[in-house]
Amino acid sequence: MALVLCTGSDESLMQTRKLILEQAGHQVILASNLIAVEQACAKHDFQVIVLGHTLVSPEKRRLAGFVRRVCKTAKILELLRPGQSTKSVPDADDWLEVPVGDPAELATRVTALAAK
Repeated sequence: MALVLCTGSDESLMQTRKLILEQAGHQVILASNLIAVEQACAKHDFQVIVLGHTLVSPEKRRLAGFVRRVCKTAKILELLRPGQSTKSVPDADDWLEVPVGDPAELATRVTALAAK
């Protein structure tokens, strides 16, 4: 499956996402800040980057900009807060409002992005 970088500011949510994605066959690396993202991107060629919904908009934009420059082929999935009408990363490849009724939806979206 895909090599996925999951970002966020809530460790427990990131661990939950990692578990969901790994159960779907993906390999997942976690990063909670730009330095960790930089280190991960220097070592790996990610297919999908998940921007957690708990990240503030400026941080999401900063991470997305970095990823677009360094991991040029990676697809970006921005997770949105419930009812969030404005996307922080308008050029993301997909968006998903969380929480979702079916947690497997996260894995479905990541799988679809990795296949593009």
